[in-house]
Amino acid sequence: MGSGRLEAFSDGVIAIIITIMVLEMKVPHGATLADLAPLLPVLLSYLLSFIYVAIYWNNHHHTLHATDIIDARVMWANMHLLFWLSLFPFVTGWMGENHFKPVPTALYGFVLMMAAFAFALLQRAIVARNGADSKLGIVLRRDFAGIASPILYLIAIPMAFYNQWISDALYVFVATLWIIPDKRIERNMNP
Repeated sequence: MGSGRLEAFSDGVIAIIITIMVLEMKVPHGATLADLAPLLPVLLSYLLSFIYVAIYWNNHHHTLHATDIIDARVMWANMHLLFWLSLFPFVTGWMGENHFKPVPTALYGFVLMMAAFAFALLQRAIVARNGADSKLGIVLRRDFAGIASPILYLIAIPMAFYNQWISDALYVFVATLWIIPDKRIERNMNP
């Protein structure tokens, strides 16, 4: 089975996730820039989450284009990833509405960590189906960002109870690890 239908379904879910996140933001009742100030935490949490969703969409696209064959295991791993991504609107809204307080910030990190694990499981399921010498299998042999991200989330989650701004800085740092496109898949697909 090819990956086209799986990618199309995932693209639709990711588009809905972004739509829900933006619809959760409330319009201020005033017409001045000062009326936006109380919404700054909401806007910042939305911006960070939008970047994360974009990163997942981009990497999901590249991952599936490096995939020749999928099976039920890959489809269930993909659904597992989409489950964790579907929680982004909730944790984004909760963290922003509560001005990055410790518990919402820690839960945000937990959802980020679980999405990272889910993406790694999806990649492993694809490699298991397509082989260690497949396009994706070769690329994943050295995956610094994929290993570093969950470790940094594990540090950031309890750090939220000490200083939530350090946690937020770690979340931004992990996003910067991923925001620069990884050319390994493209190089491996087009030698």
